[in-house]
Amino acid sequence: MIKEAQMYELNTIKEQINKGESLYIEFKEFFSKANDIAAEIVAFANSEGGDIFFGIADNGEIKGIDTKNLEEYIVNICRNNCIPNIIPLYREYYLDGKTIAVVSITKGKDKPYSTSDKEYYIRVGTSKRTAIREELMRLFQASGIFHYDITAVPGTSIKDLNINLIRDYFKNYNTFDLYEESDESINRILINADILKEGTTPYECSVGGLLIFGRRIDKFLPQSGISFAHFNGNDISEDLIDKKQIVGNLPEIVEHAMIIIKNNIKTPSTIIGAKRIEKELMPGIVIREALVNALIHRNYSISGSKVRILMFDDRIEFHSPGRLPNTVTVDKMKIGVTYARNPFLVKYMENLRYIDHLGRGIPMIFKKLKDLNAPEPTIEEKGEELILTCYFANKTHDLF
Repeated sequence: MIKEAQMYELNTIKEQINKGESLYIEFKEFFSKANDIAAEIVAFANSEGGDIFFGIADNGEIKGIDTKNLEEYIVNICRNNCIPNIIPLYREYYLDGKTIAVVSITKGKDKPYSTSDKEYYIRVGTSKRTAIREELMRLFQASGIFHYDITAVPGTSIKDLNINLIRDYFKNYNTFDLYEESDESINRILINADILKEGTTPYECSVGGLLIFGRRIDKFLPQSGISFAHFNGNDISEDLIDKKQIVGNLPEIVEHAMIIIKNNIKTPSTIIGAKRIEKELMPGIVIREALVNALIHRNYSISGSKVRILMFDDRIEFHSPGRLPNTVTVDKMKIGVTYARNPFLVKYMENLRYIDHLGRGIPMIFKKLKDLNAPEPTIEEKGEELILTCYFANKTHDLF
């Protein structure tokens, strides 16, 4: 706990109060019950963090508050009424002749957080609310406790899998032939491999099983696949040159997307002697790595969003639904720290030789583009997306 009241902060505090409550600001005029305050703290920790202002009315009027024992009260709530416990930053300010307190809660690194009565809250707009099933699922995914890619897809059965693809997979990597097995033995093998899940039919496909080996995947998982768009310029408001919806299983999507992207890249060339020499603006290995990363690390529980690939004159943007898990940061990714939101997909795509799972993907992308003297790629989180932007090498200078 740190208590500080530096004068240079007062203007910032007044500006925050004048702007009113928001996704990151909550006003409390009076003391509340411990569990009510715990709910606000948990909501901020499960979201993007924020500040609770004590002594401020809902309309932003500075009322002031008796801060005696308030810091201890907040500390005890964070320790005893929040699971896991949370460490806040407590500060007091003297404004317009009145004392207020500000309790800052950072974005939690140990999500999901709950109150002591096992309620999970998130921050939405200017208030908290109980997390719905899908939101709770994402919180548990972020913690690594739960993996959506091995959950069952309702309404599916083994008939929705391409058994020939599965047979080829097991012949190549497990050295046995499924066609030599009985139906019940095949079911048991696929259950043990997490391709099938025991459900109500009685066997349903797992999300990962359907994504790797499925038929009609977009019927059951409409969020699967890629939306591709090529713009005539450097802004999304420019005219479209090409637009595609790419569906299928993950290996098919990668292969089709590679062809579409390469066909949309205008490759400059020159004549040297009697030969036409082309300049590589973006290595195929960079495109492939970015594609695979976007597909296998996306959050498939976000049902309304596909992976988006946006191509402009100067760059390609790879938009992957889902924020980074708890312990991963953009800086860590740049030095090769890996994460596996979807360990099933990582395992099978690795066995199919689409990734090596050694953490070399992102550093390799940065190095390959640097070798071409292209601008440095960027990685950023915006809303519920992780966006990797790869820039083309200069099309007109130092090409050869």
